[in-house]
Amino acid sequence: MAFATHRSIDLSRLLESVSGVGLGGTAVFVGTVRRGPDDGPVAWIDYSGYEEMLEAEFGRILDEAANRWPQARFGAQHRLGRVPVGEASIAVVAGAPHRAEALEACQYIIEEAKNRLPVWKKEVFDDGMTAWRENSVSQADAERA
Repeated sequence: MAFATHRSIDLSRLLESVSGVGLGGTAVFVGTVRRGPDDGPVAWIDYSGYEEMLEAEFGRILDEAANRWPQARFGAQHRLGRVPVGEASIAVVAGAPHRAEALEACQYIIEEAKNRLPVWKKEVFDDGMTAWRENSVSQADAERA
């Protein structure tokens, strides 16, 4: 399965890729395009990326996770193109023998993806105006980590 997609993310397919009889914990992170009070009247986000580099970097991130959690399995996808409010833009799944490992691995993968993937997002508002947003961990998230 490719890490980059121009279609809706198939979460059930990602979950299938990390299932196994010895894996008792599965963690899922789904990032969706939001329209919150601090975001303005966002209609959709246009995600663009350097796909070859995105594929390679996501592969490296999952390899790093596999080295840290060798008994676990991982899956991830990032959507590119126009993603409307309420739809998923990124999904990460981790299946591990225990929940703590699955949760730690899932968090590791999403944090690394946000910091390292060559993906850019342009918010498009109801009135047609646009704004480029940084696709990295926020300062508040960094302080909580």
